[in-house]
Amino acid sequence: MEQYTRLNKEELVKILARFNIHNISSFKLLSGGSENTNYLIESVKRKYVLCICEQKTPKTAEELVELLKYLGKNHFKTSTTVFTIDHEPITLWGGKPIILKEYIEGKIKKDLSPHLLELIGKELGKLHKIEAPDYLPRQLSYGKEQFANVKKYATNTEFEAWLNKVLDYMSPYFDMSLPKVFIHSDLFWDNVIISEDEGSITIMDFEESAYYYRVFDIGMTIIGICAEGSTINLDKARHFLTGYRSEIPLQEDEIKALKAFTIYAGASMTYWRHHNFNYVKPDPKMFKHYLGLKVLVDFMTEQADDCFDFTNEFI
Repeated sequence: MEQYTRLNKEELVKILARFNIHNISSFKLLSGGSENTNYLIESVKRKYVLCICEQKTPKTAEELVELLKYLGKNHFKTSTTVFTIDHEPITLWGGKPIILKEYIEGKIKKDLSPHLLELIGKELGKLHKIEAPDYLPRQLSYGKEQFANVKKYATNTEFEAWLNKVLDYMSPYFDMSLPKVFIHSDLFWDNVIISEDEGSITIMDFEESAYYYRVFDIGMTIIGICAEGSTINLDKARHFLTGYRSEIPLQEDEIKALKAFTIYAGASMTYWRHHNFNYVKPDPKMFKHYLGLKVLVDFMTEQADDCFDFTNEFI
């Protein structure tokens, strides 16, 4: 069964009319999958991205729009949403919530220069300084609290043993008193829009945001933007941390815990891929997709405990 929603021009015209948008000159399917379906819409005046939420309820879709609005009020650059003519944050099509966003011009790059890495670090630091709204979840949808789900479909397997080993390793770090803040939790290279002159960046896709460990978000971003094949480029991580620390100085305990939380972040995403493609939406073509992240976790496990301690460089 197709996992995303196909729309023709007549259907798009009807949907966009609810947002008082007319005279569509072109439309294109940007991506399709289990989470969202995105269409690039070009009208006479401007471009938009129409997002069909494949798994969200109307309530969770409205909460996402509210979160993006909250970020805008706090002067954080990200997606801007368009409300309907009835001043509603979403509309429904076939029972699925639809969010309309203004299109952000720019490009996406996997191999990021030191300059871009520092810009991403700086923007993440700005995000972490914004007060977390009360409605943000206090747990991750793919965090340690969810790992036990593996017993439902892969009990007594090598993967379950691997996850348990990560949890055992992490146990003392969870006992540390580490700051929790408003985190993105999914900052990979393809969630960053880069301006054409590469002078600025925009962080996208706040669907997994939470109130959680600050150092988890830093570790996840290291996994997301500093990976090169089966390794993490520690020099790239240094540039990213340079940008971050221009906004927020890390605590000594956070520096000590960064390797561990990078492992935890990578293991969390590894779990999500394994769980999603082997159990939630089984797909034989994707059964081994999790291995691309698992190898990064294994690489980090082999690194020195102080591999991210660039303290002297920031003095």
